[in-house]
Amino acid sequence: MTALTATQAAELEQTIRDIPDPEIPVISIDDLGIVRDIEVEGDVVRVTITPTYSGCPAVQAITDQIDWTVRQHGLVAEVVTTLSPAWTTDWMTEKGRDSLRRFGIAPPSGAGPVRPAGPVPVGLSVRRVACPSCGSDDTEELSRFGSTACKALRRCLACQEPFEEFKAI
Repeated sequence: MTALTATQAAELEQTIRDIPDPEIPVISIDDLGIVRDIEVEGDVVRVTITPTYSGCPAVQAITDQIDWTVRQHGLVAEVVTTLSPAWTTDWMTEKGRDSLRRFGIAPPSGAGPVRPAGPVPVGLSVRRVACPSCGSDDTEELSRFGSTACKALRRCLACQEPFEEFKAI
């Protein structure tokens, strides 16, 4: 097999990063923040990913798509899944958050929850999530889980539109 030029390696890396998430195809796996590293060594392309959670059913589909993409270039894919550190919504890009919003999914806002050492404090505040359709933060949670475990189902009380929220993790 022929080694890739620097330009070809960069193009392949971008093609891998642009693979759409199988559960939410409006966001790439890179903009979702699960691509940790891509290395090309000879005819092997090693892609390290961190799934959004350890039981994520999309990992096999993502692995298969990476493998197919790499094989199209005559190379061998090695997909490494790492769970540490755990994925966080902080790794999402602004482009990814905008893509979710335009698709009608409220993106996670701010940093994921910080887990202090020791007893977990109980907060009584109401979490505000802006409606991706009209922008109102007068929304309510209908179900803690949406079409996937990382989303919740909400409704806007201003425009009455239901929408999904990508939960901050």
